[in-house]
Amino acid sequence: MLSTLVSLLLAAGVVVGASPAYAAPSDLCAEVGYNAGFRGDGLVTAVAVALAESSCDPSATNVQNNTPPSRDRGLWQINDYWHPEVDDACAYDAQCNANAAFEISSGGTNWQPWSTYNAGAHWRHMDEAQAAVDRLGHHEPGPGPLVYPAESGRVVSARSADGRLEVFVAGAGGVHHAWQTSVNGGWSEWESLGGPGGAELAIGPNVDGRLEVFAINGDVFQHRYQLSSSGGWSGWENFGGGGKDIAVGANGDGRLEVFASGPVGVFHKYQTAANSGWSDWESAGGGPVNSRLEMEKSADGRLEVFALNGDVFQHQYQTAVNGGWSAWENFGGGGHDLTVDHNQDGRLEVFASGPAGVFHKYQSDPASWSDWESTGGPAESQLSSERSPDGRVEVFAINGSVAQHLWQTGVNAPYGQWESFGTGGTEVTATANADGRIEVFGASGAGVYHKWQTGFASWSDWIWVNNTAGPAVN
Repeated sequence: MLSTLVSLLLAAGVVVGASPAYAAPSDLCAEVGYNAGFRGDGLVTAVAVALAESSCDPSATNVQNNTPPSRDRGLWQINDYWHPEVDDACAYDAQCNANAAFEISSGGTNWQPWSTYNAGAHWRHMDEAQAAVDRLGHHEPGPGPLVYPAESGRVVSARSADGRLEVFVAGAGGVHHAWQTSVNGGWSEWESLGGPGGAELAIGPNVDGRLEVFAINGDVFQHRYQLSSSGGWSGWENFGGGGKDIAVGANGDGRLEVFASGPVGVFHKYQTAANSGWSDWESAGGGPVNSRLEMEKSADGRLEVFALNGDVFQHQYQTAVNGGWSAWENFGGGGHDLTVDHNQDGRLEVFASGPAGVFHKYQSDPASWSDWESTGGPAESQLSSERSPDGRVEVFAINGSVAQHLWQTGVNAPYGQWESFGTGGTEVTATANADGRIEVFGASGAGVYHKWQTGFASWSDWIWVNNTAGPAVN
């Protein structure tokens, strides 16, 4: 016991019988965070997350509100269920804990596994974190957290700034909305919003935390937005003419960028400043007509757009963070639907469905791609994907007959086999709760169901959202 106490004191920078080496607990987090590799804005965020998680106490332990039952350990509260590779000796050692946090957060660019970050609790510690980094005396530039685009489709979901999930569903008569009444908790009743009927939807966060929702059908394009962070919503406003599909993502400087497909190709418009107005529509240089669109973010922060129709699959990408766009490049043959996600190491993963099932392609390094590989799975299915709390990508597929899912067997690793996830439907989308657990929404002509992770490979049953069917999605 004494040796354990001594090791903890030394890890905290305290020599037994001497004065504390740090002016504040945050100084410990700043030093071990810097030694682990965090830099710039990423280091400040890392310290703020640690303050929110443990008050920068290397011996901190939490077992409250963990599903499944488990322990959060040390400075960055590394969970022993989701990260069994981090043993107790490492978790309660300040530097080893920081090293693990650096790896799990992809160098400070992805804090999704931390519920305090997802719930916005780190924001109240940012001034203290910045002061600790200033005292450390290192001001090298470094990446801040990346904001990854949410899945687009007829059902979309994202977290408000306070950590509560919001879900929007496009029915024949317009868009419907429900939200969690508490973080990781239950749901409101469905609210009818009007707007475009039978639309495709996309959702993205403004840099001030306000969510913005976009809805397009063949005739109109409209959007609405939160009037304050986690607050009420505006009415629908015109955003352009009709089209086939849309996707939205945030630039590195926080400006939202929207892509829309239609009968003459792909167009885009973007905020002229963060939280501000919009440019005019511009041609994206061609692209597949009437295509399904998804957007993802590369490890260095550049947005990349993927566009698929029945005949062709193409993609284009920013040539620099916040910058212009490449020409469209061939990405494969045509298909039915697609989903794009990222590994813990930042490499992108793309899945596309068609008459022969689901195929897969992934970045082998930041500048090159694998060949297409067959995974099996449901033919002509709607696709979605999300990352488990430990960083593994999980893919969901639904068609009129079946729902199935498959997942990586390890972080940055190959995938297992498709397994049953329920019966058929018309749409699926996956998102993450504030505590990192995946929540999946499945729609059909009967309404909207959801189910959620209760463990690594265990799930709740499908139930209605708030025990009511909600809008039909045909």
